[in-house]
Amino acid sequence: MDDKEAIAIAHRVLEYVESMRNDMEVPAIPEPFAEDADFMNYHKKNVELRSALNALASGDLSVPIKAKGFIADSYKSLQANLRHMMWKVNQVEAGDYAQRIDFLGDLSIPFNNMVVKLKTTVEALRQKEESLTELAVSLQNEARKRSEVLQELKRSEERFKYLAQHDPLTNLLNRRSFFSLAEMALESAASLNKPCCVCLLDVDDFKIFNDTFGHLEGDRALQHVTKQSLSALRQSDIMGRYGGEEFIFLLAGMGEEHGYAAADRIRFTIEKHAFSLEKGGSVPITASIGVAVILPDKKTDDVAPKLRLGIAEADAALYEAKAQGKNRVCMAR
Repeated sequence: MDDKEAIAIAHRVLEYVESMRNDMEVPAIPEPFAEDADFMNYHKKNVELRSALNALASGDLSVPIKAKGFIADSYKSLQANLRHMMWKVNQVEAGDYAQRIDFLGDLSIPFNNMVVKLKTTVEALRQKEESLTELAVSLQNEARKRSEVLQELKRSEERFKYLAQHDPLTNLLNRRSFFSLAEMALESAASLNKPCCVCLLDVDDFKIFNDTFGHLEGDRALQHVTKQSLSALRQSDIMGRYGGEEFIFLLAGMGEEHGYAAADRIRFTIEKHAFSLEKGGSVPITASIGVAVILPDKKTDDVAPKLRLGIAEADAALYEAKAQGKNRVCMAR
């Protein structure tokens, strides 16, 4: 082989090497070396190195390389460093912000700075989260306290409203509340063209009872009369404390006959159940009742005057019951 032929072969080898290094496609093996084992082994190692570098460029660190030498060893070192860095990234991701690297030269500095800033940011976010959690708990506690206060205010309002409408001793409607409900009941009965009865009850000889047994027993006796009276009433009937030992009733939808019977049932129930004294023993209690009928009047919607007139008539009937010997029911004339 002369010099020209050797130079030509060398040029072809150089073209192969340049193509292997620069071209995207793997170059063809020069014809003179297709059967050369050493050249084929060199070609195989270059193809393997190209494949590994291509995988590395796409982020795949799993491709192994068997070749040796400066380029192959540099690749293996870079691959190992990148794998180690990925491991450290995973540790940071898991919350270990103490990770640092010093084996990637200039890349180590931004990585380490990033981890420091990430740690600082995460700690700041955690502190804010804790502050927000404390604030949320505080707001929940404040909302709960406000709710409790509002509920207590509502209960207090209901208690005050109840106290304003009821007699504190007997828990019956006081006079004002009785009048309000009685007027509504009269209006309803008038719309149905039905009569009502108003009754006044007075406990017989109550002053003597108080003088004999004391005012505390007198209070208990009024509660006893209340209990017995309520047990003889319908759910639709209205009962209130008129004052002292006097009680008032409105029997809706009842005329003279039924009103008298209902009043006498109340009187009989009180008479039937003797009052038990605190210190033992029992005392009979009786009551007198006056009853007046309030007839429906379509000519006027104002029932208040009719109620007042009915009470006046019932009071006169009560006076007559007392005069006739007490413990009885009298109808207004």
